[in-house]
Amino acid sequence: MRVAIAGAGLAGLACAKYLTDAGYTPIVLERRDVLGGKVAAWQDEDGDWYETGLHIFFGAYPNILQLFKELDIEDRLQWKEHTMIFNQPEVPGTYSRFDFPDIPAPWNGIVAILRNNDMLTWPEKIKFGLGLIPAMIQGQNYVEQMDRYSFSEWLKLQNVPPRVEKEVFIAMSKALNFIDPDEISSTVILTALNRFLQEKNGSKMAFLDGSPTERLCQPIVDYITERGGEVRLNAPVKEFLLDEDGKVRGFLMRGLDGQPDEVLTADLYVSAMPVDPLKVMLPEPWRQLDYFKQLDGLEGVPVINLHLWFDRKLTDIDHLLFSRSPLLSVYADMSNTCKAYANPDRSMLELVLAPAKDWISKSDSEIVEATLAELEQLFPQHFSGDDRAKLLKYHVVKTPRSVYKATPGRQQHRPSQTTPITNFFLTGDYTMQRYLASMEGAVLSGKLTAQAIANSNRPSVTNTQPIGVGS
Repeated sequence: MRVAIAGAGLAGLACAKYLTDAGYTPIVLERRDVLGGKVAAWQDEDGDWYETGLHIFFGAYPNILQLFKELDIEDRLQWKEHTMIFNQPEVPGTYSRFDFPDIPAPWNGIVAILRNNDMLTWPEKIKFGLGLIPAMIQGQNYVEQMDRYSFSEWLKLQNVPPRVEKEVFIAMSKALNFIDPDEISSTVILTALNRFLQEKNGSKMAFLDGSPTERLCQPIVDYITERGGEVRLNAPVKEFLLDEDGKVRGFLMRGLDGQPDEVLTADLYVSAMPVDPLKVMLPEPWRQLDYFKQLDGLEGVPVINLHLWFDRKLTDIDHLLFSRSPLLSVYADMSNTCKAYANPDRSMLELVLAPAKDWISKSDSEIVEATLAELEQLFPQHFSGDDRAKLLKYHVVKTPRSVYKATPGRQQHRPSQTTPITNFFLTGDYTMQRYLASMEGAVLSGKLTAQAIANSNRPSVTNTQPIGVGS
């Protein structure tokens, strides 16, 4: 059976990979000329890479780690020291660390918190720890119920001092969903904390050894095509064509460079588009169905990713850094953290600007100027006096609609992968799965969609094998 998949982000590619394993023939259609969707990357005229976002792989990502294993590319993950490093704004140029010892969870996380005396006092640590007990005991069921509260509201309900939010969770909230704690659903942060506390290496981080497009997406494409599937770039889907009974009869493909439109037909169809363009694409008869109406409650959040090349080394830290800046979220010196971007003499900082709603419409030069002002606080020794660090070049990547904005109440709007249309399925990190909007969520959603297709059509398919889903 042929399955047409609209979108070559991680969700669409993972769906195609697991459909291939189950005996299907996927045809992945990507409107742009680059793989990866929200993990896409490009090379400039100098051969330097710049990316859609700063992509971090966690030990608590079982499905994406399993995908690396199945593709035999595990060596491309560059695992870092098990720690979390925060800038200290009150002492510019200094850092505070949460170092996780090599002991079982949750004790390694507890020790990491207790040993850090820079950011939290002992009474604050104790009150925060007591507040986490319900989530740890009741697990994901409790975490899902907390979607009705913002994280700020949840902290108040648990009598956690406001300084805990300011010191730790503004940075964490912006890193997870590009918004502040007073906006983000407590489900998002509690899900992350639960995984970090319940798995020994859950919070351990890895960087890819090169661009996601080349080092992750291309191996998935090679796997698919070697087994009879297809992945087509510059193949925009213009319209979902319907039969009289409302089922999909084909994807109308927009002709490029003066070529006529064409119709692509398959046995089954999948949307791997982000939720915002999908809502625009929905055929009118589908818009009346409650299943598709729920999508109106989901909307992508704006985010900006910056790449700044300097004439010198700004830092030797080989890790992700939480800036604790009002403008920035997380950043890393990619000349230290990424093998393909390595440079012993010069830094390339990759930074995430968030929240970005007030900046997404500003010019690149305005955004860079504001970022450089923040870097004076992060690296005062390099941006003061006569011998100031010189910016050699930059790239600014704006994503007006990135992952869905995870404000309270969004969980009820996340759809299952199976739609009321019997030959049409959804995949994407916005669909319902436990890892929320992330690379892990995208890969897991693709796997769940492939599983749903296999389960609903198994009598028609031979040579199938089960599709495993990580916990």
